[in-house]
Amino acid sequence: MKIGILGAGNVGQALGQGWTAAGHEVKYGTRQPGSVEEAIAFGEVVVLATPWDATEYILGGRNLAGKILLDATNPIAPGLSGLTHGMTDSGGEQVARWAPGARVVKIFNTIGANMMTDPVIQGQAASMLYCGDDAAANSVAAQLASDLGFDPIYAGPLTQARYLEPLAMLWITMALKYSHGREMGFKLLKRN
Repeated sequence: MKIGILGAGNVGQALGQGWTAAGHEVKYGTRQPGSVEEAIAFGEVVVLATPWDATEYILGGRNLAGKILLDATNPIAPGLSGLTHGMTDSGGEQVARWAPGARVVKIFNTIGANMMTDPVIQGQAASMLYCGDDAAANSVAAQLASDLGFDPIYAGPLTQARYLEPLAMLWITMALKYSHGREMGFKLLKRN
């Protein structure tokens, strides 16, 4: 599959390396002139892996109608002081408003970039929760998560990003403030 990644920071690079190793083709879009447009045109799937404060600029005025847009961002406030959206709205829903017509799936936002190319811990794949309103886009997102080694778990429609983003904040604070370190992920266990 051809994947355009908007953003070439830690998350974008990790996802790109993992998918390249899995046999996918990747093209990065950065703030360099023409680069974002080229990545969007290239990708059957476009991944948003930008810092939150750059997200509106990167999406602004770009035509993503009909594209599967995987949103790996989190609306983190300055200084990791919390989230700019939550409970009645989400960054994922804001992304959908900034990219009208895109088939947005919130995914790859609840674990650190360091875990994205090797999400298996003690023989268990970390869960990758995702949410979106388009069944076909959700299926593609789940497959791409599986290709990286995650256990993909559908969490519901895009409004569920209101809860996935606070889960990401929990991961961040546990990793960075409360001594758990970055080598961790969440696992959903179910009894059938």
